[in-house]
Amino acid sequence: MDLMLNIDIKRPDPLITYKDKIMLTGSCFTEHIGNALQGLKFSILQNPNGILFGPDSVCKSLLSYVGDKKYSENDLFQLNEVWHSWDHHSRFSNIDVKEAVRIINESQQSANNFLKKADWLIITLGSAFTYRLTEFAESSKTSPSERLGQAVANCHRAPANWFIKELLEIDHIKEMLEDCLQRLKQFNPDLKFIFTVSPVRHIRDGVVENNRSKARLLEAVHYIVAKFESAHYFPAYELVIDVLRDHRFYDIDLVHPNYPATEFVLEKFSENCIDEGSQQLMKEVKSIMIARKHRAFQPETKAHQQFLTSYFEKAKELQEKYPFLDLKKELVYFSQT
Repeated sequence: MDLMLNIDIKRPDPLITYKDKIMLTGSCFTEHIGNALQGLKFSILQNPNGILFGPDSVCKSLLSYVGDKKYSENDLFQLNEVWHSWDHHSRFSNIDVKEAVRIINESQQSANNFLKKADWLIITLGSAFTYRLTEFAESSKTSPSERLGQAVANCHRAPANWFIKELLEIDHIKEMLEDCLQRLKQFNPDLKFIFTVSPVRHIRDGVVENNRSKARLLEAVHYIVAKFESAHYFPAYELVIDVLRDHRFYDIDLVHPNYPATEFVLEKFSENCIDEGSQQLMKEVKSIMIARKHRAFQPETKAHQQFLTSYFEKAKELQEKYPFLDLKKELVYFSQT
């Protein structure tokens, strides 16, 4: 008896390999995939603007990399003594405005350079809701009228009356994504795309409104996948909502998928989006990474020294066989004999 629904996951052609450069952008679920790939030594760059939830902020950020946009102090605003950007996550915020601008532009430049040579762009959309600035939004650098109606990527815990909340129309989302992909393909003709919709429920919007939001994202993404041969869909949303569909696969907030759920999704991603040779190499790299995290109670023992020597040889052999892997830190660690 089947205890889970089976989902027909369409595999991209070609599949991802270890030699590929992968950029990831979007919601917090993006970072589950990105952190896993990074931990296995794939060449990745994730969320150069920080976590982004909506298609409008995702598209705006991607086009800023294509255009090599440089931010200035006038693009930032001050709230509670800290300088923020409406286009960036609060991890880019800083009490020193010059330092905030420096960090943002450094990330912009890295994103521009990486995207030029990237093979894959993985986009995870989280919500079709957007927040626009009202006349109550204050700025120490720019008058509110100049920013009136601007969509923001992050509210930075500003007062609620600074924003008006809107649910983006499906046609508008389609237009944004289509324009964005066309310009990305002009910038990097070899770029391929994988879209996912985050299974994280945005309960603050309400259960019904969250479902409306996800439905609009799904409809728009499938429109794009049908239109662009280089665009593919990975059903992370359906794997959690329709296959697992049990509260034991959620964290205590009943909103975020927990560790077993994310591991299940990552396993399906590996099986269906990464080529067989790279999957085998992932297992070898994973054994090295697990050994690297080992902490000995008695590091002076012969047993531990032999352990280090053994894994030094394994890491060295893997590095020589696959020069594109970066195992420098692991080799340094295992050389402590």
